[in-house]
Amino acid sequence: MSDNYAKIVKDNLVRLYRNLPEDLERALPADQSGGRFVFEAFGERCEIQPDGIFLGDVPQTEVIGILISLYALHARAESIMLEPFKAFKDLPNSMPYAGAFVTHTQQILVPYVESIIKAGNRIMEQLRGQKAPASVEGDYSFVVYPLPKIALCYIFYEADDDFPASVTCLYSNNALLFSPIDALADVGEYTSKKILALISHEEFI
Repeated sequence: MSDNYAKIVKDNLVRLYRNLPEDLERALPADQSGGRFVFEAFGERCEIQPDGIFLGDVPQTEVIGILISLYALHARAESIMLEPFKAFKDLPNSMPYAGAFVTHTQQILVPYVESIIKAGNRIMEQLRGQKAPASVEGDYSFVVYPLPKIALCYIFYEADDDFPASVTCLYSNNALLFSPIDALADVGEYTSKKILALISHEEFI
């Protein structure tokens, strides 16, 4: 499977550089040097170049590489529109991915709500985030940016005598402009994995 992922990343880069948009630097947005584009992705320095995608110095030949390459292929001039946030299930054509999204993006965080709240400031700093707008409910919430024009709003409810802990993840209003729906589901999953890595001090998967 890893070889298949690497081929997809390579093929997406070929598509991107075959007809490189003149405004890609502004559309991502990124710092450009020749054919190299540098920006932040999933809390790390990301570099796109013709022969690969890197987070830090690590080549991305699996799912993260695919997500970043698709983001580049869908780059456009429009600005991110944060609110009103949208639930994944309310995005067009999301139904085939909705169950996996709940399991892999939201439920995997539920056992760690208390730890995430304690580490909230560090998570926001790493993922270039901020506290959620006042209109967002919940016991604790923040907005993070796994990709420059895709924001996720995480809402946490702590357990009490009547209800167990829960987690909700919402998308910035126009996130679907910048990535296909199946990739958006994976952006949620891998952002949640990044959050778990941050609170456990483990290497990002």
